[in-house]
Amino acid sequence: MGTAKAAVDLCGRPLISYPLGAARDAGLDVVVVAKRASRLPPLRERIVYEPDSPRHPLCGIVAALRYAGAPVIAVGCDMPFVSAAVLAWLARVGGETGRGRAGGEACSSPAQAAVTEVDGRLQPLPALYRPADLPKLERALARECSLQTALQTLAPCIIAEQALVAFGEPRRLCFSVNAPGNLQTARRWMEG
Repeated sequence: MGTAKAAVDLCGRPLISYPLGAARDAGLDVVVVAKRASRLPPLRERIVYEPDSPRHPLCGIVAALRYAGAPVIAVGCDMPFVSAAVLAWLARVGGETGRGRAGGEACSSPAQAAVTEVDGRLQPLPALYRPADLPKLERALARECSLQTALQTLAPCIIAEQALVAFGEPRRLCFSVNAPGNLQTARRWMEG
């Protein structure tokens, strides 16, 4: 984006305010994980600082798991359309309400991560990560594996796209603002 993504204005609000609001509305204990040099708008949430290096998306997930010592729902600061309903549901997915890809079976283990799949691609955010995932994620980070490779090492419970339809359009729910064109799309969707 060429600027501090969390503070980018989207329809009069900082981009980060949308997923934070959804997480609060879902009843989650909300914590922001960021690098110390990150420019953030004023926040009421606790900020946990991840290491300055490496610069890798796994850093935030690893820092969140270390801080919480409990399961975490990881959401990007750039996901303005993720909803409270999806986050609350995802928080329960690893237990009795979880559904896998093939045939709708429950997640096989309460220690299993849960990620969504949209357009045939695993979505690292939003997702449920568990303390049991931490050693594998730390090894993946040390090897600088891609996020997709790291997800595959977890053998997560995969939430099929059709399960997300109950909460809205899956591509929109998992949409991330990664470039100026994405920001224009988000503005158009919000105004439309």
